[in-house]
Amino acid sequence: MAEKVNGKALDTRLIGRLLSYTRPYQGRFVLALVSTLVLALLMPVRPMIFQHMLDNEIIKGDLGGLRILVVAVTVLLMVQALVTYYNTYLTNWLGQSVIRDIREQVFQHITRMRLSFFDSRPIGMLQTRTISDVETLNDVFTSGLVRIFSEILQLLVIMAAMFYTNWRLSLMVLTTMPLLLFATYVFKNSIKQAFQGVREAVSNMNAFLQEHITGMSIVHIFNREEEEMSRFQEINRDLRRANLKSVMAYSIFFPVVEIITALGMAILVWYGASRALIGELQFGVLVAFIMYIQMFFRPLRMLADQFNTLQLGMVSAERIFKVLDTEEAIPDEGKAKLSESDPHNGVQKGISIAFEEVNFAYKEPDWVLDSINLKVNPGEKVALVGATGSGKTTIINLLSRFYEIQKGKIYVNGTDIKSISLSELRQLIGVVLQDVFLFSGSIRQNITLNNDDVPMEAIIEAARQVGADGFIQQLPGGYDYQVRERGVTLSLGQRQLIAFARVLIYDPAILVLDEATANIDTESEEVIQHAIDTIMAGRTSIIIAHRLSTIQKADKIVVLEKGRIIEMGSHQELLQQEGAYHTLHQLQFAG
Repeated sequence: MAEKVNGKALDTRLIGRLLSYTRPYQGRFVLALVSTLVLALLMPVRPMIFQHMLDNEIIKGDLGGLRILVVAVTVLLMVQALVTYYNTYLTNWLGQSVIRDIREQVFQHITRMRLSFFDSRPIGMLQTRTISDVETLNDVFTSGLVRIFSEILQLLVIMAAMFYTNWRLSLMVLTTMPLLLFATYVFKNSIKQAFQGVREAVSNMNAFLQEHITGMSIVHIFNREEEEMSRFQEINRDLRRANLKSVMAYSIFFPVVEIITALGMAILVWYGASRALIGELQFGVLVAFIMYIQMFFRPLRMLADQFNTLQLGMVSAERIFKVLDTEEAIPDEGKAKLSESDPHNGVQKGISIAFEEVNFAYKEPDWVLDSINLKVNPGEKVALVGATGSGKTTIINLLSRFYEIQKGKIYVNGTDIKSISLSELRQLIGVVLQDVFLFSGSIRQNITLNNDDVPMEAIIEAARQVGADGFIQQLPGGYDYQVRERGVTLSLGQRQLIAFARVLIYDPAILVLDEATANIDTESEEVIQHAIDTIMAGRTSIIIAHRLSTIQKADKIVVLEKGRIIEMGSHQELLQQEGAYHTLHQLQFAG
């Protein structure tokens, strides 16, 4: 998803917001600035010592004074090395601390977003914001703001020292400044365009790889390996060309700066030497100016690159703050906690649910649910059936407050769910989806969701009750068996059983099964059905299923069509009505 960002290097609004993250580290931030100031003030000291050494101790043959100055230069270099180390460590420590805080804030903000936020934003974009863009901000502190401040400070100190030493020589040296400023301006614009091309090419490659690695089975099935390889080669060539453009900009700019520096040196030597020969200028001043030129042009050469680094950081900062400023979190202002009045500490299995005139649209006025009225009694098993898009899964999402309804009310045990805290509400509900998601890690971690407080005995007992303990014990390492990404090394049935054990561990009051047996083979279905019966025992349950054979024992079957309830009753009652449910039943069991 393309985003418009201005990318200004000196966006004071963004810089101020970034600097606000240094407040917890104000002491170290001040020390970094102080060390930068000390380095700048130490820069002209060495040329001054050499100037004094040439014009006094060497000419006069004062070996004692010369030894003292040599020691002074040695000490100065050691102090500069120590301060440079300290400054480099502080700026990098500060940068890493800030980006750690920002990354945690971004991730925490994303986890609080409602599902509609993720519906409109690619996962790859959010990954980039949390990882790559945040990492770029490290350069803002280590090579951007602090370094630019350091280079500008060094320029000012060196220029002041040059004019203090000899203002005429200083003016002669500065005659090359317009050329350098023009070269820097051209470089800044060209490298900006080159880096924008690189970022776009990298983004295209990431998108291509993510899509094709995920869908590699389709590539193989339709024998598209060569065609997709050709597309990858084209994207790869675009990335190569974009990188070569940035390399070209650098390979031209730095030699040009060296030429301009050499020109300034030539002007200095020609003018300074001619004045020194006629006695108007001391040779120590000329040598000091040669050193000043090297110190003066180096910051100028680096500033262009550092401004570009800062500019890239500002682009990343704007993207990150755009995510942080997106307010799509579910309001969590509920204070009611059902567990406070529950003698079983929130594990009450007989709990009621009520939908009253509920209307919902992902985007108005395209209503997905229209005037839904549904009562689920404590301990009742209710099945939702209907064609794809009829609103079955939406009802479950609204119960868990993944989305907010536009009209109507939803009650749990007579309490409006908006009055219940989100953590309390979602603690009451256990969901098993058709596509079980397993994280990388052990089976034990997947069952407990990394909750180390759950004892191993409880994990084994939960797995045993749903019929998962048998196959887990046969795996290498048992409960410590490492599940690969999304559980690809396990069968669908095994993944489903692990999901049931996960639900049983947290013992929810409400159970939701969303097509939990849709992808299971007939042999595994018997095991899965036993697990379902186990975890549904005594719980208020909502079941979504296309296989009508799995819901015939439900206390109530609700038939949905285009977001409306068109029939409701038991299996036998609906068959006798000979309506929509009867038609679905006839179609499935016609054979």
